[in-house]
Amino acid sequence: MNAIIIGILLPLLGTMLGSAFVFFMKKEIPDRMQKTLLGFASGVMVAASVWSLLIPSIEMVSESVLPAAIGFLAGIAFLLLIDELTPHLHIGAETAEGPKSKLSRTMMLALAVTIHNLPEGMAVGVVFAGEAQGLTLSAALAVSIGIAIQNIPEGAIISMPMHAEGNSRMKSFLIGTLSGVVEPIGAVAILLLAGVLGVALPYLLAFAAGAMMYVVVEELIPETAQGTHTNLSTIGFAMGFVLMMVMDVVLG
Repeated sequence: MNAIIIGILLPLLGTMLGSAFVFFMKKEIPDRMQKTLLGFASGVMVAASVWSLLIPSIEMVSESVLPAAIGFLAGIAFLLLIDELTPHLHIGAETAEGPKSKLSRTMMLALAVTIHNLPEGMAVGVVFAGEAQGLTLSAALAVSIGIAIQNIPEGAIISMPMHAEGNSRMKSFLIGTLSGVVEPIGAVAILLLAGVLGVALPYLLAFAAGAMMYVVVEELIPETAQGTHTNLSTIGFAMGFVLMMVMDVVLG
């Protein structure tokens, strides 16, 4: 039980650590660093989606790949629907969709991060729920640690622009931290439903993978491909992907 609690809270702690960068860095993240961090986050999420979610989903139903395919597409569709229905500011965007006031910009940025973090929290809950169906505790912790590492740059990418817009360092830190609260909430919700949804676990694993991949394709990769220093985002992606892959194999 203690390991599960730690695993659920680790992603939030990663977000808090990244948000704390606002206390000892300049108002803006250098473009080179931002591209590298976004690329790194993308690599971690893609590797986690494949090794920690999709492959276990397929292995649970060895006679068919259909649950993994259905779950993956459902995860994509779910985030696409939320993205369409919720006005928000894309990560790293310079202009907002909607009103231009500071309050609306702050709220839309918070909504974007909530959309981003929701599938990560679900992924953590699903892998810990999967212990009863063959997933090991170490494999579940690998997912949690990987997402926590990914959340460090994400927290900084949220809190630093908030401070650059004129918010205090403490307020920027708190907003960055609060953006990660949805993750343990999502994880706990999945765990509470695990007993009822046990037979649906392969679908849920793939669903979380699809939702995470949507975030990478819709939010992170387009941002890393803009402007200069795009090669640094590629290097960051490779580092994040390999790190998560090694962690999943070694700990799994």
